Amino acid sequence: MQLTNSTSRFASHTWGGPFIPWAVGFSFLLLYASCLVVLPKVGSPAETIMAILGLVALLTWGGSLRRSAALWLLAAAIAVQVLSWALGYYHHPQWVEDNPQVDRLAKLFIFIAIAWWLGGSTGKTLWVWALALLGLIATSFVGSKGLPHWQQGLQGVRVDFDIRNAQHAGMMFATGLLGLLAFSRRCVYKQRLVAWRVVVWGLALAICLAGVVVTQTRAVWLALAITLPVMGALWMKQSLRQPETSFSRRNILIGVFLLVLVGTTVVILGKDTIDKRLQDESSVIGMVLQGNFSEVPYTSVGIRIQTWRAATEWIAERPLVGWGSDGRSLAIDQTEWLPDWVKRQYGHLHNFFLEVWIAYGALGLAVIGALAVWVGRATWLAWRGGVLPGDMALFGAGFFVYWVIVNQFESYNSFWTGVYVHNLVLGGLVTHYWRWQLMVKERSSEPAQVY
Repeated sequence: MQLTNSTSRFASHTWGGPFIPWAVGFSFLLLYASCLVVLPKVGSPAETIMAILGLVALLTWGGSLRRSAALWLLAAAIAVQVLSWALGYYHHPQWVEDNPQVDRLAKLFIFIAIAWWLGGSTGKTLWVWALALLGLIATSFVGSKGLPHWQQGLQGVRVDFDIRNAQHAGMMFATGLLGLLAFSRRCVYKQRLVAWRVVVWGLALAICLAGVVVTQTRAVWLALAITLPVMGALWMKQSLRQPETSFSRRNILIGVFLLVLVGTTVVILGKDTIDKRLQDESSVIGMVLQGNFSEVPYTSVGIRIQTWRAATEWIAERPLVGWGSDGRSLAIDQTEWLPDWVKRQYGHLHNFFLEVWIAYGALGLAVIGALAVWVGRATWLAWRGGVLPGDMALFGAGFFVYWVIVNQFESYNSFWTGVYVHNLVLGGLVTHYWRWQLMVKERSSEPAQVY
């Protein structure tokens, strides 16, 4: 795979291979990004076709990228699931599926195909992310539950815009919020402030903020309360490293404006709602902090605590390889001391990492942990190498913090909503890392200059 010294190659259709396969694959990526939420009957098939074609294209024309750690991690994820299923078949066959259900973890690697179709392009990545946000916003206004849900939500009723449930809708709006804040300058500034850009960006930001409030998801609020200061600190640190002329009064004013805008919107739209949601579980949280787990009542938070207690008992029996793909439901259905109504209404643990542990043991957790470390390192290397823009690196860092927190209270990565967000974000970050890798490889193969 030959690359030129300039970045023009990275603006072309792909890393290599014929144009037509790329055009087909990239078209399905655009359909997937824009339609999965608002038109799932279009977006879901597009996801499958895009993922399969992307993997085939990478293995056919990928050159050195075929040795990417992402593919080895995908193979490890499949192997761990097959191993857990095979051992479970002999240990507890009555609770094991007919096949290993390898898509449970494999679907988290769809980002490999996305990264391939993006071809290392920052512009294409931003367009794909923008289309995904546009699809989310459109979903909240169209259909029978669009505007009525906004009306109810602004009156204090918890709504979900028909996106699985309120927790998943809130997670998506919060992700959009992080992106709009991270890319605020890029959105509104093109050599100078552009009025229509400011208006469009402001409306999108207000909608995402309102969506976070009306979906009333405490885990999302907690994650944002931690992530936004972290992003602010990273932004400030990076600004201070730049030449003094770059860190001007304008930068400070932008930061203050964003802070005031976010705070004002939250106060206007949902102060009473937020106060009520936080107070509802204060006594339960107090019991947990005191260690009185057995006395925790079965409220929203209490159910999570009690099912997590049940999960730890099952994990202790098979900590290395887990119970197979149905482990999360086994921990609820087969635990005698859990009430029957909890068993009927809840089939998962509201914690992605516990679900991986109970299903695939420490081996499964190791694969997920390795993936997180690899993507984090890849993002840092691409940014340090000057390939990943600073605002995109800021978004990536903020998303990492946010994603780890929210998945402690809801297993987003086990459902299509979280898989969708996870793969789009990781695909955009990894494509820049691959671009950086190829640039480094090309430079190392250049003959030494003699002066």
